[in-house]
Parts: sequence; structure tokens; C-alpha cells
Amino acid sequence: MSSREQILSNIKKNQPDYQELNINFKFESVYENLYEKFSEILHFVGGKALEVSSYQEIKDDVRQHYQGVTNIATTIDELSELSDFSLNISDPHELEMLNLAIIKGDFAVAENAAIWVSEKQLPHRALPMITQYLAIVIHKSDILTNMHRAYERVKVDETGFGTFISGPSKTADIEQSLVIGAHGARSLVVYVLT
Repeated sequence: MSSREQILSNIKKNQPDYQELNINFKFESVYENLYEKFSEILHFVGGKALEVSSYQEIKDDVRQHYQGVTNIATTIDELSELSDFSLNISDPHELEMLNLAIIKGDFAVAENAAIWVSEKQLPHRALPMITQYLAIVIHKSDILTNMHRAYERVKVDETGFGTFISGPSKTADIEQSLVIGAHGARSLVVYVLT
């Protein structure tokens, strides 16, 4: 027996007894106003939250703030008139010219401003990462307190893929300078439907 095999054998013989990990602990977060907390944290990480009461308000805001921007795509039927870029493509590399993507989020988390976007909302997984500007639409009633509540709602076995998005892409590891839009969207606006 080689020394490697002997070491591995000794480790295997000296394993502690298996114990069921029984953790029912769930951290509770209490915020007076979930939207305000979400908005505060989103602003802190470089994004912006806008409370709106209709899809028309979203259209008006997009037309005002992205005036002159072309190559806009959306996965939301109610906003389809804003789109001039087809997502009906076979190769995600064709998204390289996309300037603004408007997608739906399943739910958001107040404590860290993370928004869960599942594959059912995305025709291409690269969509929220490759666009220059990203807008996500969520419902105010779908803002959860913390990640414990969020993981209760995550259903990757039903969708196959999902991701949490919090703020625009950023990095601060280059000479300790914060760079927004380093590896993905340069801005994130979240439209919160009331």
C-alpha cells in the first residue's frame, strides 16, 4: 500500500459518525417599508428604483430617459412597442448590438436589492449581461425581506436557470477604483409596479 493509499484509508476509518443536519433556522428581517429599503440598497449599489402604477408610465419613462437609443428589446408583451430589436435569434452573439433590454423579474429582495430573473423570462441567458443598459420590471408585492425568503421561492428545478441581479455590473479591484459597467450592463433601472 502506498503512503497516499494509507493516508486515505486512515482518513476513511476515522470519519465521524454521520449526523443529519437539521437546521430550521430562518433569519427574520423587519423593514417598515420593503420598497424603500429595496430602493435605498439598489441606489447604494449603483441602480435606480422607480415606483410606477402602469406599463404606460414605464413607456413614458423609457422614451424620456433613453431618447435616441436604438436597439431596444423587451420580453414583456405590454412594452413591445418600445422594441426595435428582435430577440428571435439563434446565436446569442447577435445580442452584441443590444443597447437596452427590458425584462421581467420574478421577485426582489429588500436586504440586498437582488432581483431573481429566471430562464422563463429570458430567451437567451446572456441577455441581461450583454446589454448596455438593463431595465427590470417587478411587482411591489413581490419584494421579499431577505434571502431566506427568496430561496423559498427559487425554483430552478422548474426553470433550469436563474440568476440574482443587483445593480449594474461593477468592479473595484483595479487600483481600488470603482468601475461601473465593467463586465455587463452599465446601468440598471428597476420599475416597481404598484
